[in-house]
Amino acid sequence: MVIGNAKLFLDGRFQEGSLAFENGVITAAGPAAGPADVDAGGNYLLPGFVDVHTHGAMGGDFSDGKPEDLPKMARHYAAHGVTSFLATTMTLKEEVLTPAMHTIRDFVRPEDGAKCAGIHLEGPFLSYAKRGAQAAENLHKPDADLFRRLNEASGGQVRLVTVAPEEEGALPFIEQVAQVCAVSLGHTTADYDTAMAAYRAGATHATHLFNGMPSLLHRAPGVIGAAFDSGAYAELICDGLHIHPSAIRAARRLFGEKLVIISDSLRCAGMPDGEYELGGQPIEMKNGRATLLGTDTLAGSSSNLLDELHNVVSFGLPLEAAVTAVTAAPARAVRLDGEIGSLEPGKRADLVLLDPALALAGVYVDGKKISL
Repeated sequence: MVIGNAKLFLDGRFQEGSLAFENGVITAAGPAAGPADVDAGGNYLLPGFVDVHTHGAMGGDFSDGKPEDLPKMARHYAAHGVTSFLATTMTLKEEVLTPAMHTIRDFVRPEDGAKCAGIHLEGPFLSYAKRGAQAAENLHKPDADLFRRLNEASGGQVRLVTVAPEEEGALPFIEQVAQVCAVSLGHTTADYDTAMAAYRAGATHATHLFNGMPSLLHRAPGVIGAAFDSGAYAELICDGLHIHPSAIRAARRLFGEKLVIISDSLRCAGMPDGEYELGGQPIEMKNGRATLLGTDTLAGSSSNLLDELHNVVSFGLPLEAAVTAVTAAPARAVRLDGEIGSLEPGKRADLVLLDPALALAGVYVDGKKISL
């Protein structure tokens, strides 16, 4: 199969050309990929979006461990350009997380849905003071044995784990776990020196930068400064609510191609305003803004990567930078760049077509076009 007359996103820029794939794998991309079977009509042809931090959508949450909800979520992601996601869990007890791991392990992608590329354990190894919408009674000291049990229950699918590095035992935890998956700093009160020690121990990522961590101050740069100095990947929730556009522009200047746009979406994504649940806690969504019920504490988002791509372009980021932040950067961040995240031969044919207004014109997963 050859898609021609497209603006291909190759090596961080757009160029006219065509893309060929066979058996779900890209075989060629560039000016001469062969006679076209599909005319892209001059639209942008991008790698499929990769969301490494999403808790759920369409009324479902990965922590629930309900097999019937995962296909609905997968279809929601694909309908917004996401072809791969990390199923992200909350701070919960081991007896709740374990069946959730089994459910994610056994998930079979529907033909019109996105792929589960692994799991992001957002907790339970977090700080009480910066727990945000995570339930305090379920917090747990960093524990490599607990991580191993959960990873084993998932069939070895954990790709990312968030930890507060100031917690007792965090540095040995990071040293061990970084050999298995990417480790991120988040929901933390860590100062700059503590965060730098964690990055030296093997952490490579920062969870939803600016949110759930100390502010960047000129004499106390904290996790943000340490992430910059260590060359870490940095997640941003770009729903227009969690972070001011100026801070997003600044983060782009700081982190460049290591900026990772995430949705941090909750079960309320794709749903009407109302009351929902998150990790055993009630949340409320009004005008798309999700908070812990009765508070102003943001509890995640109701957004998706396609809308956030539109947002950051409207905020002033170059389209090329925005595309990198939803494709190549997240794939590299969680060690999946050998399979997805770019239009290189040998990668999976996970593709997104956008028209000049950046509206979704087509999605392919493993080389098969899905119905939108």
